Amino acid sequence: MTLRDDLKDHMPALRRYAHALCGNAADAEDLFQDSLERALANERSWHGTNLKAWLFTLMTNRHRSMLRARKSRPSGAPLTDAEHLPSGESPSDPHERDRIVKALGLISEEGRATLLLVVLEGYSYAEVANILDVPIGTIMSRLSRARRQLSEILKGDNILPMRSRR
Repeated sequence: MTLRDDLKDHMPALRRYAHALCGNAADAEDLFQDSLERALANERSWHGTNLKAWLFTLMTNRHRSMLRARKSRPSGAPLTDAEHLPSGESPSDPHERDRIVKALGLISEEGRATLLLVVLEGYSYAEVANILDVPIGTIMSRLSRARRQLSEILKGDNILPMRSRR
């Protein structure tokens, strides 16, 4: 089997990760396509055993490059098109998904990437440290902060005002 054959198995997870990193469909699709092109162009540099980790590393690095390139121009793209995110199961409450996507958009890029790789994709802390090229302690700190931030945002967003019956 070739990289092209194996790549097909990882495309849904890569697309999901691109959407979560970028926050909007257009940028996510650009990141997804660019990452696939780079993977195929660098096929000869692939010598490892964990293709999925290599692809996520490639996408993460490409995303960082895109962010650096955009620093010079303002970015006001809101987190949109969340309904197009592929996922396993949708929450039973149709508004729950919107709340979660909105909350994810409010935490830091590093925290969001770490949280998604550990929780959504199921990578170990060591694998995420390798993908993001940071120490494992940094991963644990980022994950803890991201979970705490997400919990606070969702908890605060869960309060409904009640009217008095006077």
